[in-house]
Amino acid sequence: MADSMSAKDRLDLIYENLHERLKEEIIEDVIFKQNRSLKIYWGTATTGRPHCGYFVPMVKLAHFLRAGCTIKILLADIHGFLDNLKAPIELIKYRAEYYRFVITSLLKSLNVPIDRLEVVLGSSYQLSAEYTMDLFRLSSVVSEHDAKKAGAEVVRQVANPTLSGLIYPLMQTLDEQYLDVDVQFGGVDQRKIFTLAAESLPKLNYKERAHLMNPMVPGLSGGKMSASDPDSKIDLLDPPDVVEKKLKKAHCAPREVEGNGIIGFVEYVLLSVDSLKNGGKGKFVVERRKPEEGEPLVYEDIATLKADYEADKLTPQLLKPAITKALINLLKPVQGEYQASTEWQEIAIKAYPPREREKKEKKVKDRGTKFPGSKGGVAAKPDGHVEGEAKDQVDLGTGAEEAMDKLGIQQKTHS
Repeated sequence: MADSMSAKDRLDLIYENLHERLKEEIIEDVIFKQNRSLKIYWGTATTGRPHCGYFVPMVKLAHFLRAGCTIKILLADIHGFLDNLKAPIELIKYRAEYYRFVITSLLKSLNVPIDRLEVVLGSSYQLSAEYTMDLFRLSSVVSEHDAKKAGAEVVRQVANPTLSGLIYPLMQTLDEQYLDVDVQFGGVDQRKIFTLAAESLPKLNYKERAHLMNPMVPGLSGGKMSASDPDSKIDLLDPPDVVEKKLKKAHCAPREVEGNGIIGFVEYVLLSVDSLKNGGKGKFVVERRKPEEGEPLVYEDIATLKADYEADKLTPQLLKPAITKALINLLKPVQGEYQASTEWQEIAIKAYPPREREKKEKKVKDRGTKFPGSKGGVAAKPDGHVEGEAKDQVDLGTGAEEAMDKLGIQQKTHS
């Protein structure tokens, strides 16, 4: 497809649906003057299970591939470990393999050519002597303040952070050089790391790269969708009933477009995926709840959908079922490939071993020290007498007269 596209059309496709672009002149020099394939890398730390938010970068990678770009996907296994142990060191090998299966399956499901796609494991070059020396060199020109600031939106923030969180953005900076690319692509949450890379690489006599950023689709609860937060996401392998249940509970306030993750998913995934699959303009269909309410609502652009939502013509009650149906269909090929692959299933168990349920200790009810059988109290015996330290407080004797005397009950005499 790229061969039949003009340079301008290729550039337009590269820039489509992006949130921000830095140093566009680097990209345009490659496309218009050098007239060669633009080399782009996208990296992901191999931590929690990938979720539906991964469709956003996958759609853009599909655009890049269709525009004739050469793509390197970095499975950043060491980064996953550095980010506050999100990926325990004994699991990172398996998690990287799991991500490889997922990402390859996602791209295949979008019907894009992957002959110009290369998947690279971070630890395959990040442990070399040359890379380590460059990491030391970079650490001598980047301040602790700048490294911390760069990773603020990416590295997990904790009360007592470890030094690994400062190494993370330095390594991501060096990856641009070692992967030999023109552009690094990522979410807008990566912007501060991209800025650090642009400022720092020339200090090591390496060339500056361009940066492309996609928007971050809000999670189900309204915040960032995160692989490490199960409540914010829909897993790619979630069955239909789970997808439906999660979307029913998802934050989707009537008439509110800003920060609405459901609408964001239509804009950056569903319309684009439909366009990629059908080779034309994307289409999103919303069925009416009852046939007598009229024809289905059909959207070919996000502006019309947002206008209808703000006008309450399109309501959450209509939108959520439509999203659910579209997402379940979108997940089918990925889930089908998973079910057919014994190797993928085995890797999944190794990468994310089932958690053992913690056995709850049975709490012993505190009935007080005077309860029969309590420690330091008394114990009742079969013949009715009691024993124990508090015996004198409860013992009423052996006969009726003695018991009545201890209880202060006066006997009445009957004539």
